[in-house]
Amino acid sequence: MSAPPHFGNLLAALPPPGADEHFETLLDTPCCRIERIVSHGHASPPGFWYEQADDEWVMLVQGEAQLAFDGGDTRRLQPGDWVAIPAGCRHRVEATGVATVWLAVHLRKPAGTT
Repeated sequence: MSAPPHFGNLLAALPPPGADEHFETLLDTPCCRIERIVSHGHASPPGFWYEQADDEWVMLVQGEAQLAFDGGDTRRLQPGDWVAIPAGCRHRVEATGVATVWLAVHLRKPAGTT
């Protein structure tokens, strides 16, 4: 017998503002992790860069944000904007608005591949 489906709403029950962004895993499989991220005016710490081992696709669902990429490129995001970030691409969150909601999809490389 298979597991029953799970349901939810990305904009329901948003956590209140706090010291850190809120990360919630919505789906986790060997190939993919999908998470909701809620930001309330958060930004990456000075000098901090994300440099992830897996590809990531991110869409801004609600709010506003600005991303910076190593090399000087910046991108301001509005609801509906998305970005595909290749593995190893250094990036950071420069700024977010209040109640900013992201949908992030992390694509894992199959075991035994490089």
